[in-house]
Amino acid sequence: MSPSPSVLPADVEVRLGRERNVWLCTVRRDGSPHLTPVWFVHIAGTWWIGTDGRSVKVRNVLADPRVSLALEGGDAPVVAEGAARIHRDGFPSTVVEAFASKYDGWDVSRQVDPGSERVLLEIPVRRWLLAGTAQ
Repeated sequence: MSPSPSVLPADVEVRLGRERNVWLCTVRRDGSPHLTPVWFVHIAGTWWIGTDGRSVKVRNVLADPRVSLALEGGDAPVVAEGAARIHRDGFPSTVVEAFASKYDGWDVSRQVDPGSERVLLEIPVRRWLLAGTAQ
């Protein structure tokens, strides 16, 4: 049975704060998966991911917001599902500060290239499929 989004084992909470990458799986228009590692922060049951607004993952989320996320360690898997929402501006200051703290001052809201658009994916956990225990 998967834990509710508000009740996670302490070691999983530690990993969510410590680990640098999560695998984000979005759904292409043809129904096939698109899997990519991304930087993230996890705050109060919600994953936050910063990315370029022109990315494949953003195009996929616009067409179908369903996503899955998995931390990298397969010995103690952490896998969640949710529906992504796209923020094009007004990034929450707590999220921007959390990214800067976790990734050595990195500004999640800063555009990388002129003409590019930074977006923030907000993914509240709908359900945890695995929370630190292999099956």
